[in-house]
Parts: sequence; structure tokens; C-alpha cells
Amino acid sequence: MELFNYWPFLLSLMGTGIVAGLLAGLLGVGGGIVIVPVMYFIFQNLGMTPADAMSLATGTSLATIIPTSISSIRAHHKKGNVDWEITQAWLIFMLFGVFLGSVLVSQIQSPIFIGLFALIAMSVAVRMFLHQTNAHARLPSLGIQRSSATALGGLSVMAGIGGGTIGVPLLSKFGLVAHRAVGTAAAFGLIIALPGALVMFVLGQTPPNAPLGSFGLVNLPSFLAIVPLTVLFAPLGVKLGQKLPAQTLKKVFAIVLGITGVRMFLQALGV
Repeated sequence: MELFNYWPFLLSLMGTGIVAGLLAGLLGVGGGIVIVPVMYFIFQNLGMTPADAMSLATGTSLATIIPTSISSIRAHHKKGNVDWEITQAWLIFMLFGVFLGSVLVSQIQSPIFIGLFALIAMSVAVRMFLHQTNAHARLPSLGIQRSSATALGGLSVMAGIGGGTIGVPLLSKFGLVAHRAVGTAAAFGLIIALPGALVMFVLGQTPPNAPLGSFGLVNLPSFLAIVPLTVLFAPLGVKLGQKLPAQTLKKVFAIVLGITGVRMFLQALGV
């Protein structure tokens, strides 16, 4: 990428960090669900193919989740919101899914991963818009928990998202109260993001026409531009959430996310 195109690229990413932080605090959504589609379209505007852009966006998003999940885990642990028993029981199976998913993404640049993220984004949009809840009285059998943990790790790492997007509704369905599901999913986020980003950093081949500072499937300037602003603006989002109509804003975001998901899905189909 030519040097005179670099500043617009960085400014776009800084804007992404601000929006991701605000929405994380305001609506409680994970940063990956915002960061991945924005970087996906930015990287395409820089000349990358859709499949290559998705791979780089996925690896970079996972890298940004590492520091934010550590901060989130500390905050939730102090409040007793992390279920460490479930986390320990799911750990090995989640890591197995993460390893398989991250190896696939690092070795294969395919529209399938664009479609996967699009489907997840659309399902999240529907759940947010309808404010769906579906809780059971207790945890299911160990077999279902282990298969769920493996699927959670694999799907999340392939889509470049942390533990919250899939983990919170899954844990809520398994009977955990909301604050405990969110805190436990924060721990899942680190389990998913750290090994996933490392595998993509080490095994991933940097795509042609990738922006400056790309190593494997992680773009370092994007990481440095997004993380500080996400951390800085998340508390502001929390304050705004106390003053603004959160449910209305959540429905607006759901509509935008749904449109983005449809657009990405159509692009994955080559339409």
C-alpha cells in the first residue's frame, strides 16, 4: 500500500475503535462483531480480494480481543460473575475447536468464512431486535456441554469474534443468569482469542496487497489503532447507556448489523 493512502486507513481504523468501544459499553456487544465487517470492507478498498480481506480481518480482530478480554475478566471476576467451574470443564474442548478453526482459516482463504460471519451477524441481529431469551433450568449433559464448547471455539475463531457473541446466548440457554453468562463468556473470549491469534500470526501467510505492517494474518497498525480507543470509549458507552434509550439503540444497531450481514452473505455467494 502506498504511503499517501496510509493515513485514511489509520483514521478509518481509529473510528472503528471508537465505535466498537462505544457499542460495547452502550449495548454490551462484543467488539469483534463490529471490527470484523469494518476491516473486511476497508481491506477490500485497499485492493485485497474478499476472501483475503476476511482472513486478515479475522486474525486482526482476534488480536484486538486479547487485551480487552483480560480487562473484562478482571472486572467480572471482582464481582464474582465468572463461573470458573464451567470455564475449566469447557477449556480443553474449546481449545480443540479453536485450534481446528484457526488452522483452517490460516491455511484456506475461502468465501465460506465470509458466509459464516454473515450468518452469525444476521442471527445476532435477529436476537437483538426481538430481544430473545431462552433459558433452561440447569446445565445439560456433559456430552452436550463438550460438543457445545468445541463448536463455540471453532465457530468463534473462524468468524474472528470473542466468547460473548455465541457464548452469552448459549450459557443463558443453559441456565446461567445474565451477568454470570456475560462474565463467563469474557473468560471464553481470552481462551478463543489468544491461541487463535497466535496460530494465525505464525501459520498464516500474509495475503497479497495486504496493508503495511501485516504479519501472518494480523495487521499490527490496525491492532494499535483500535485497542486503545476501544478501551478508552467503552466506559463512555456505559455512561451514555444510562441516559439514552438502550433498547431503541439496540434495535437500530440490529438493523445495521443485519444489513451488513446480508451484504457480506451475498458477496460470499458471488452476487
